[in-house]
Amino acid sequence: MSAVFDTLSGNLMVPTILFFVLGLIAAVVRSDLSIPEGAAKFMSLYLLLAIGFKGGHSLAEHGLRGDLLLAILAGLLLSFLIPFLAFLLLRVMTRLDPLNAAAVAGHYGSISIVTFVAASSLLDLSGIAFDGYMVAVAASMEVPAILSALWIAHRYSGDRTTGRVPARELFANGSVVLLSGAFLIGAVTQDKGMEMIAPFVVTPFTGILCLFLLDMGLSAGRSLLSNRHMLNPGLFSFGLLMPVIGALLGWAAGSAIGLQTGSLFLLMVLSASASYIAVPAAMRIALPKAESGIYLTLSLGVTFPFNITVGLPLYLWLAGLGG
Repeated sequence: MSAVFDTLSGNLMVPTILFFVLGLIAAVVRSDLSIPEGAAKFMSLYLLLAIGFKGGHSLAEHGLRGDLLLAILAGLLLSFLIPFLAFLLLRVMTRLDPLNAAAVAGHYGSISIVTFVAASSLLDLSGIAFDGYMVAVAASMEVPAILSALWIAHRYSGDRTTGRVPARELFANGSVVLLSGAFLIGAVTQDKGMEMIAPFVVTPFTGILCLFLLDMGLSAGRSLLSNRHMLNPGLFSFGLLMPVIGALLGWAAGSAIGLQTGSLFLLMVLSASASYIAVPAAMRIALPKAESGIYLTLSLGVTFPFNITVGLPLYLWLAGLGG
């Protein structure tokens, strides 16, 4: 057992995670530390571009394989099915009405790209290889959960005007477009492209990620403090339990299709994370009567900090057992 805790603590003691913890602490003590909004936006765009481009380059090096299609199929199924399980748990564990439960459930079937980037960085720092096509899997898992949530809301809320959102809002989300586009550019330009922009997408990556996670720690901590009145014990417990359940589903699916440790870990992380960018944007349009304070506080204030500080080391340890 001590070896397990040593492994988990070793995975936790990396700069990226510790800078996130620093941001949380700064928020809790009400520090005036802040990152300018423009800088935070730039860092977000940079991380999406860098992780997408590097993933596309990795895919070009190894070529299209059957395991790519299997991984994407597994990701699509997980993203589509997890909201149904989340909805059932919410109805059992909390007093949320069907509309708000559906809105929350959609967040847990979709992904947090920042959590994915942090997980990729943890693998790099730990010297564990992973397949570049996992970026494509991440991009494929944004939309299915939104569709599931809208169907659930339309079926169970009693309001037949809900559950509609323009297709453009689903497929033209900025993070999906940049991540997918950078992935394709990296795959097309191959080694020549990587040689040209490696000083931009490789060397400064970890440092920028540390600064970005510091900002995310500040945001998560302040969101939790300002909206803590919305979190009853049932909701808070769901925000901690659901990512673990999602990770175990990802572990089962990834093990079944033969993913190795690094890629298995990333599929677990994708299945465990909760969106706080793409899905909230869609929910504001499709389910305007749902309480945004509930689903944003759960995804950003509870699940995101849990995944970054506790979940990533735990999932990496589990992936090592099955990968």
